[in-house]
Amino acid sequence: MAGYRHPTSLIASTNIGDGTRIEAFVNICEGAVIGTDCNICDHVFIENEVIVGNRVTIKCGVFLWNGVTIEDDVFIGPGVGFTNDLYPRSIVHSETRVPTLVRKGASIGANATILAGVTIGMNAMVGAGSVVTADVPPNAIVRGNPARIGRYLESGAGRRKIAPPSPASESPPSPASESPPSHAGESRLLSVPAVRLFQMPSIKDLRGTLSFGEIGAHLPFAPKRYFLIYDVPSKDIRGEHAHRKLEQLLMCVAGDCRVVVDDGRSRDEVTLNRPDLGIYIPPMVWGIQYKYSHDAVLLVLASEEYDPEGYIRDYDEFLRLTSSTNGH
Repeated sequence: MAGYRHPTSLIASTNIGDGTRIEAFVNICEGAVIGTDCNICDHVFIENEVIVGNRVTIKCGVFLWNGVTIEDDVFIGPGVGFTNDLYPRSIVHSETRVPTLVRKGASIGANATILAGVTIGMNAMVGAGSVVTADVPPNAIVRGNPARIGRYLESGAGRRKIAPPSPASESPPSPASESPPSHAGESRLLSVPAVRLFQMPSIKDLRGTLSFGEIGAHLPFAPKRYFLIYDVPSKDIRGEHAHRKLEQLLMCVAGDCRVVVDDGRSRDEVTLNRPDLGIYIPPMVWGIQYKYSHDAVLLVLASEEYDPEGYIRDYDEFLRLTSSTNGH
């Protein structure tokens, strides 16, 4: 088979794809499966029940234990530590290995530690030295001990920093002056075409500030229900799904939070930090909310009654559906 094998490497597996380069002092056990065009650097150990995809880079000093699966196009930095037993004891070996999965296109920085049983999502990035104790969502960038989401990865077109629209006039707008589909303060700054920001009208005087919205004049649809999300620990994320038919308008009526929108081709991140600022999320757009402030209250207006069958909760399924819709 084509590919480089350093003379000091110890290779028992015959399931190694063409073009894979194996450097000095690498030990690959008999049952391991390794794809094509990989780069396996010095002092790497790969145990029997390990699967490594195509075009994977594994830097020096990485040990892959039974139960670890690495999908295509993954980068694993030097000294990354994987585990496969949640309760290890000397000489006492668990009969079942806890599987760990690193999805396609993910990158793991140097000296990170990956706890057994987690999934690192597609295109996610793990910062150097991080300790990953829970699943990492697709496209998320995590860091720290324990690893927490710092932000989400930019889309292929580049990360768009979205500036919220300027506050609305202190005089209420005239609904009669607007014609659908225009809405008060609507902004099309986002790179996800169907998603829009809304600057809701507000009135301010000595008694305080009032913000409002009328169906047909300021709201993009007629809501059939609402719900509030609050008391969310800042480390947690919400959403992580798309809707097949449902439309939503999100407004953070207290505190602030981040919203990520993704249509399968482009991705944007918006900070909701004013009660008169909303983001419209149409059907078939993946939505995530995270980095809630301690006092955040997120108001969600929904166009339909609750239907669990209307959710798409698997990102791979979402990408397949949007790809077929887009003709790719």
